[in-house]
Amino acid sequence: MMNARVQSASRAWGRWAAAAAALATGPALAVNDLKGGPGVNQINLHEPVTTIARDQMWLHNFMLIICLAIFVAVFGVMFYSIFKHRKSKGAVSANFHESVAVEIAWTVVPFLIVIGMALPATKVVVAMKDTTNADVTIKATGYQWKWGYDYLKGEGEGIGFLATLDTAQREASNSGNPEPVDNYLLKVDNPLVVPVDKKIRIITTANDVIHAWMIPAFGVKQDAIPGFVRDTWFKAEKVGDYYGQCAELCGKEHAYMPIHVKVVSAEDYTKWVDGKKKEMAAKADDPSKVWEQAALVARGEKVYAANCAVCHKPDGKGAGPIKALDASPLVLAENHLDQIQVLLNGRMDKGMPAWKQLSDTDIAAVITYTKNSWSNKTGQTVQPAEIVAARK
Repeated sequence: MMNARVQSASRAWGRWAAAAAALATGPALAVNDLKGGPGVNQINLHEPVTTIARDQMWLHNFMLIICLAIFVAVFGVMFYSIFKHRKSKGAVSANFHESVAVEIAWTVVPFLIVIGMALPATKVVVAMKDTTNADVTIKATGYQWKWGYDYLKGEGEGIGFLATLDTAQREASNSGNPEPVDNYLLKVDNPLVVPVDKKIRIITTANDVIHAWMIPAFGVKQDAIPGFVRDTWFKAEKVGDYYGQCAELCGKEHAYMPIHVKVVSAEDYTKWVDGKKKEMAAKADDPSKVWEQAALVARGEKVYAANCAVCHKPDGKGAGPIKALDASPLVLAENHLDQIQVLLNGRMDKGMPAWKQLSDTDIAAVITYTKNSWSNKTGQTVQPAEIVAARK
């Protein structure tokens, strides 16, 4: 009987050890640390690449040391007193009413500790808010659920684009069984590009609800609030890719709102600016141009895939509370204005964000695409001029 129990316990232990080994070597460790982003089993702050982030890490460690010293001192005295003056050793409690020395000590010592903590903390906080003399100023606008970037001042002025979660990663997430990748749910189609060793001012705002722009490696986290303007700054000291996410719960797609900042050399930044401006010039369209339906549908398919397919699905069927566009009365209607207004102004009660940041031609193209795709064979065409008129 005893041998049987031992063998049974041995088999159970073997199964447990095998499971633990499989867990340690399986999918849980299939990803690696992401340079500029999160690390596997990370327990400390991100590796700092800005002066502010480095100061924050120093301040964090400094505060921990002070708290540890207070903990050791207070509990050390308490346990020593309990042990040294226990009743079993015949200790008799002292009998006194007041002590001026004790009153002064427990007032002055905490005051000095608070001052010692407040001075370096204030220095760091003040430095975090000093957004003056920026080399490049960029407005980051939070949308449900993507980021819009507009270069307002400095090299690159006039550039603007949207940054959306990579479609392949979103589809992998929807599958329920995504492959392990280092940058899971952090890859975007258009990363924010900035030059190294230049002061970058970020102005934050939002179009719908409160978001927050956060890059841990930069030591930056700033709320983006509709109707308000906030600002922060960073000066990256190393070329590379750095990642963050929206840090304010902003709705059901909150997990799909990553931030990717690409820090490049001054020369590469100039090349990127030139290329981006040429790209924007090529996309600039005359809103009075009359398009053929086939050209609008082809362009609208690309706009839909980049911006709409995440929620409405590539087949236009929608999912959950997201309305289907296939066979939708709104899409099939001969009156174009209602659908145009939905794209321009959104429907927050239905989870539909506003898309007025798209060009008139892109909006006309994506509406034309939805009206002539899947089972929606309306034959209708929406021209950019209709969007221009609806904006007024």
